Order: sequence, then C-alpha cells, then structure tokens
Amino acid sequence: MWERTVIDELIDVSLSMFRKNFLGIFHGSLSAKLEEDHFLINKRESIFDEMRNDDFIELYAKRDYRWKQASIDAEIHNNIYKYVSHAKYVAYTMPPYTTAYSLDITHITPKDYFGYQAFRELEIYDPGNFDTWYERAPNEVYRYFKQNNRKIMVIKGYGVYTCHRDLPTLVKNIAILENSCRLLHFSQEHHSGRKNYTLR
Repeated sequence: MWERTVIDELIDVSLSMFRKNFLGIFHGSLSAKLEEDHFLINKRESIFDEMRNDDFIELYAKRDYRWKQASIDAEIHNNIYKYVSHAKYVAYTMPPYTTAYSLDITHITPKDYFGYQAFRELEIYDPGNFDTWYERAPNEVYRYFKQNNRKIMVIKGYGVYTCHRDLPTLVKNIAILENSCRLLHFSQEHHSGRKNYTLR
C-alpha cells in the first residue's frame, strides 16, 4: 500500500495544475513511482479539481484487470518508469500557450530569464499521424527522454510530458515553460500584431 503522503501530494498538485489550466476536467495524467515495477496513477475520467484517494489506482508492470480502470496514458507512464532512471513522478499536461506554440514552430527559445535559465531551447517533437499516435507513444515518449537526457517533452498539437525525481520541480518546470510561452505570445503581439516565429 502506498504511503499516505504520496497520494496527498498528487491530490494537491492535481488541483494546482487544474487551476492553472494545465489539466482538464477529464484530460491529463499524473503518477508516482512506488517501487521498481509498481506505480500509482489517476483513473480514467478523473476530475482533477476534485481528486480523492479512490481516483488513483496502483498498477504493476504486469497487466491485470486494474489497467482497464487506469488512465489511457498508463502504458506511457509505465515505460518511462521502466527505462528512465531519474523518473519518480510523471505528468501529461496540455498547457494552452505551450501547446498553441507547438503548432507553428519547431523549437521554443524562451526570452525571459527564468525560461532561458531552465531550458535554453526546447525542440518540439512532431508525432506525425495522430491516428496512430497512441499506438506509438509508449515507445516514442520514453525514447525521447532517454536519448535527449531531458525532463520535459513538448509534443506538437498534443501537450507536454514531464518526468522528474521531485514533484514540486516537475510542476515548476511546466509552469516556467508555460509562462515563457505566454510572455513570448504577448511580446510578439505587442511588437508586430502578428506571430513572428523563427522557423528552423
């Protein structure tokens, strides 16, 4: 059984991210690794501003009946925990400014101090055909983290995957990136009245 503090942390964080519009009512996923082949994740149809103990479910790497109740993203989270050594927490979010920027550019280059210090530049991952994305995502997401030594992955038109050994830092990284994209949006709107992206 998980320790009470872990589920309390996830409930607090899910509410905070919901209030910032990083998670939707039934959209997104949040998990914590408990042991080597054992993690805790939200159930399908979770309402992230009203999470309770029974909105989370324990999963083992070996599939059983509980996987049917878990988030649609559970297999992606499982592979991240299996192959990415620093991953203790994983989140899938859809922060609006970051996701909107991902539609038109190939890289995000923050121009504010905090974003630049945290990321310098982030490549946007193009998932290609959305019709087959959920079949490919469990392998493509963990491979991105492993090959690029990153803790954050921006996926074009889909959202952001983040993993970290520390939950507050995971949330902070999403917030810093979203604020950078928000500032870029207002800066470009102010200077030109149109998007002025540098395509690569």
